[in-house]
Amino acid sequence: MHYYTIFTRFTVKKFDIPVLYRSSFIAQIKELRKQNDPRKKDFSPTILDFGTVKFLLARHFGFCYGVENAVEIAYRALAENPNKRVFLLSEMIHNPTVNEDLQANGITYIMDNSGKQLISWDEITSDDIVITPAFGTTIAIENILTAKGIEPKKYNTTCPFVEKVWNASNKIGTQGYTLILHGKPTHEETRATFSHGSQDAPTVIVKDMSDSQVLAEIMLKKRPIQDFFSHFKGNFSDGFDPEIHLEKIGVVNQTTMLAEETQQIADFFKGIQVEKYGDAVLKNHFADTRHTLCYATQENQEATHELLQASAQIAIVIGGYNSSNTSHLVELCEAKLPTFYISSADEIRSQTAINHYNYHKKQHLTTQNYLPAQPSPTIIITSGASCPDTMIDAVIDKLLGFYSPEKTKEQVLEQLNAH
Repeated sequence: MHYYTIFTRFTVKKFDIPVLYRSSFIAQIKELRKQNDPRKKDFSPTILDFGTVKFLLARHFGFCYGVENAVEIAYRALAENPNKRVFLLSEMIHNPTVNEDLQANGITYIMDNSGKQLISWDEITSDDIVITPAFGTTIAIENILTAKGIEPKKYNTTCPFVEKVWNASNKIGTQGYTLILHGKPTHEETRATFSHGSQDAPTVIVKDMSDSQVLAEIMLKKRPIQDFFSHFKGNFSDGFDPEIHLEKIGVVNQTTMLAEETQQIADFFKGIQVEKYGDAVLKNHFADTRHTLCYATQENQEATHELLQASAQIAIVIGGYNSSNTSHLVELCEAKLPTFYISSADEIRSQTAINHYNYHKKQHLTTQNYLPAQPSPTIIITSGASCPDTMIDAVIDKLLGFYSPEKTKEQVLEQLNAH
């Protein structure tokens, strides 16, 4: 294990995580950016100029506070319980390398990402250790664990920013507002937030603006009430009455959604309530929930926007293919230039072929001649919040092998330090 410091807007904390997730090269880049920009106001990319190829590295990328916290707790659970079975409710984070490593160290998953049972609850006993993943879990599952004599909070890796959303939901829910939850209905975090939110308030999930427009038409009586029950089937809380429960609303979100979309949806519903009730009494019908996106999601997306202001030929985005926050970085990049979504450096098969993922169609693809044809190209590189630094470093190394670089990584670091 190796201690190092991660800075957030709220605190400074040291996390104890395996060295295998660490990269000296990436760590030095991050440390330099932190020293030059301690308040995180500069979102411009880091330029890694190797002469024959240039990489633009996003200002913010990789492991976030919540992921660092989760990794530390998971490995502590293993270390503290050498003679016990250790389970995770489901994938701790959406990164295959990290999850496979946890399994190799003895952790077993109880469910898959969709909630399908892999290990029967009947097989779990009070002698077992159960870790709650970073996405959190439902109240129903917490009750199952408690009934078995397992303390669900003992090894709880729920991200503090997910809990922040739960607290915001509780606050407006107890004030009589209905929760409109912007999230992916099948995502573990959305299922957990839905469970916690609906304890305090009627709750309905909208996946995107299209769902929001359907809900708005129902609110404005432009669609029959029955459309609510058919369109949002399985995505609203028990006893939800659209004729009553949409008079007072507040928007919360799955923390890893696209920031612009969450804001757009919140502004949209605010406008609907103004249309229905007037601006003078808006606060009686629309709760101001502020921003409930996590800081890492927000910073990564802002850094990607700034990254895309530069001139480049292609973008490489690294992360798990079921990672929500990573897919949104891909979405931003592919709007401007050819973008390849890969899970690791192993997907870069050769100088002429790359395996990558189309998250829109859920398809694995292979593209030939993906590298820019011109000499000394510029390549954008970023990653999701659950991607270890070693994976970014490995991708840089793999690509460098195709370009006979004029400078070593050490020389590039010296150049960065000189500026």
